[in-house]
Parts: sequence; structure tokens; C-alpha cells
Amino acid sequence: MFDQEKIQQATRLLLEAIGEDPQREGLLDTPARVARMYEEICGGMQQDAAEHLSTTFEASEAGMVVERDIPFYSLCEHHLLPFFGRAHIAYLPSGRVAGLSKLARTVEVFARRLQLQERLSAQVADALMEHLGAKGVIVMMEAEHMCMSMRGVCKPGTQTVTLVKRGAFEQDPALVDEFFRMVGQR
Repeated sequence: MFDQEKIQQATRLLLEAIGEDPQREGLLDTPARVARMYEEICGGMQQDAAEHLSTTFEASEAGMVVERDIPFYSLCEHHLLPFFGRAHIAYLPSGRVAGLSKLARTVEVFARRLQLQERLSAQVADALMEHLGAKGVIVMMEAEHMCMSMRGVCKPGTQTVTLVKRGAFEQDPALVDEFFRMVGQR
């Protein structure tokens, strides 16, 4: 699906546009390296979260399932610069649970696309609601955006936090409080 040659051509043009010589020894293989990199870091474009969330296990007595501190890396769609951080997820199963690694894989599917953090949080929550049939989902993401840290306002270390609630988490503040305690936020 990725057009490696177009990415390489674009990289050569970018190098020329910033005053570099694409034929310089250190840059000769850069277009190919950049093309391989984009195929890897944008690989979520070729994936569907349903694939990871389709295998579930019976757990009729399961309470809130929380997975915290899931590292993620993504690219801001406005500047094509990275943003990275941690995701914290909880869901209330409806009698079935997903394997724990599947939550991290779901974050990865959506993070490996050109993104906005706000959309990323919502996509993860919506996928869990849809594919797990959860009674409720909450997703909190904390990230540093390189477009804010290394350019523009130049405020490294600034964290952007997004919170998305679905289902029971929208109606029950006690569930939200319990989630925050479990992820160490209160």
C-alpha cells in the first residue's frame, strides 16, 4: 500500500528544498531509510483494531479492567512531528474480556497513523466499545508533542492530557474516581 518510490522522491525534494545535497555521502541512502521508516511508523493505516479485539474470553465476574502506562508514539498530522506518551485504559466487560496485550495493540493500531491526540483517544475508546461490547470505557492519554517542544512556542516537557469516557463512565462519577485512583492520578 505504501508507495516507497514517491516517499523517496519527496525526501530527495525536501533535502534539496532545505539546501542539502541528496548526493552527499551521508544522505545517499536517506530517502530509502525515510521510506522504510514511514511504512513502519504509519503502519496502523493498514491495520484494523477489530483484528486484535476479536478474540475474547468468558469472564462473567470481571470487574473493571485497567491497563495503565501503555507507551505510544504517533505523528501529529499538522507538522508531521512526533508526539509520544502513555495511555491508560479501563473498560467494564459485558461477560467477555480481551487478552491484555490486545489493549496495547489497539492503542498501537491508531497511534501508528497521522493523528491528533484527541482523535486517537476517541478511536481507542470507540473500538473497545464496539468490538468488546463493553458496558463502559475510559481512555486517558498523556503526551508530549514535538511540534510544541522543539518549534513554535518551544516549551519542552509540556504534557497534553486527553480524557474520553463512554457508556457507564459517562454516567457514574464514582467509576471515574476509581479509574483515577487505579492509574495513580488521585
